[in-house]
Amino acid sequence: MTRALIVVDVQNDFCEGGSLAVAGGAGVAKQISAALAAGGRWDHVVATQDHHIDPGAHFAEHPDYVSTWPVHCVVGTGGIGFHPNLDISRVEAIFEKGSYQAAYSGFEGAADGEGLADWLRERDVTEVDVVGIATDHCVRATALDAVRAGFVTTVLLDLTAGVMPATTESALVELREAGVTLVGEPVVAGS
Repeated sequence: MTRALIVVDVQNDFCEGGSLAVAGGAGVAKQISAALAAGGRWDHVVATQDHHIDPGAHFAEHPDYVSTWPVHCVVGTGGIGFHPNLDISRVEAIFEKGSYQAAYSGFEGAADGEGLADWLRERDVTEVDVVGIATDHCVRATALDAVRAGFVTTVLLDLTAGVMPATTESALVELREAGVTLVGEPVVAGS
């Protein structure tokens, strides 16, 4: 069995001070780095990155925070960068997603033209651990797609940050029902 860590969207705009900040994001970045420094149990490490050029209706002047959002992670801005607390020295590939449309799952992205599922299969990965931001949005979508793609999937909740308690709890129920293993407790503002 080969295991990979998928680090989801630990970017400046999703951490404190960013345009779409998730409380606890900077701390999660630091914790992911500590887990990587400790060696972890991962044969491969990849990251996903919101990479917006013109995602159309994904951005809105008056967002509903369900399907429309404030401008974030735009190519050419500091918001797209990985948070400085995240050590990306072990990251082998970065899967950019959402250039011209909304994209929540890392499996919608590509690294040098290759999709995440194909990249993992080429390296005989059978199990993935998913961490990052936000538990109730892109982490959820990435973990669900990992299961659909046939990977044994675990979300390490201590290394995730959720936006809101209600949407995070709903995401956890959906993940459990899909067969995702959940370990730990997510960082969630207001919980």
